[in-house]
Amino acid sequence: MTILTCIPLTGPARMMLSQYGAVIDRAEPTLPVAMLDQGLREQVRLVVTNGSAGLSADDMAALPALRWVLCTGVGHENVDLDAARSQGVQVSNTPGANGQTVADHAMALLLAISRDLLRLDQGVRAGRWEDLRQPRPAPHDRTLGLLGFGQIGQAIATRALGFGMRVLYHTRAPRPFQGAEHAADLKMMAARADYLVVACPGGAATRHLVDAALLQALGPRGFLINIGRGSVVDTTALVAALEDGLIAGAALDVFEGEPVVPPRLRALPNVILTPHLAGRSPQAQAAQLSAWETHIAACTQGRSPPNLVHS
Repeated sequence: MTILTCIPLTGPARMMLSQYGAVIDRAEPTLPVAMLDQGLREQVRLVVTNGSAGLSADDMAALPALRWVLCTGVGHENVDLDAARSQGVQVSNTPGANGQTVADHAMALLLAISRDLLRLDQGVRAGRWEDLRQPRPAPHDRTLGLLGFGQIGQAIATRALGFGMRVLYHTRAPRPFQGAEHAADLKMMAARADYLVVACPGGAATRHLVDAALLQALGPRGFLINIGRGSVVDTTALVAALEDGLIAGAALDVFEGEPVVPPRLRALPNVILTPHLAGRSPQAQAAQLSAWETHIAACTQGRSPPNLVHS
């Protein structure tokens, strides 16, 4: 079969996909699929994408033979599920393949912004010493608030408990997890938290959940960490809160409009930015490839792939 990829591929990923058929690339994320060669489009049966790149209704309509959309990772917010349903396309994802790596990165960001590691490193390299040796917040005996409590949120909670933190989480309904407390009210959780970690999917339902009011509730000693989706955080409100000292700092692996960083955000000293790589590690890549193979094998054998988000 012919496979269309909407995301960059590693060498091993391309090699694996090539075992199942011809692989064609969408040259640019914003390029309409209809702009691709018609003969190629008419052969595409599988699209590999992710939550950020997605696949629109117009793109699906340009692929008359399309049967499956595989979303790498857990996100699928920019895949038009209504269009998939009407076209008889199965959409699946691969949750859990990179969850442990994302949780590790979340804790790395939490520690780095809390302890101000980047500024301290730069200062020591510049020959400074004594003026840098000021007390900085440490996570033990502090409260972590998790916005989202799926596999990644629970993995972060496990790590936080190991650091001796109190863990709160906000979801629509409580989850069975020993050592963490469900917070039904998001603003009240933010007010209790010293660290607020965004670990929920993107999409219309979560857009700008972290707004000016929530940041004010987090308060001047609070830190925001986002390894979920940039759309969950109102960037304008976040920049204003950081500039005005309404919160202590932020560490962001994702942000609105990425990869373009807003100049005001880039200029802030109390922000750490990483390039949406929280889920990338050799372990995660190996697990992702294994998950892809399981999905594609099911498709080629006439079975429904696992983890359907729409069928």
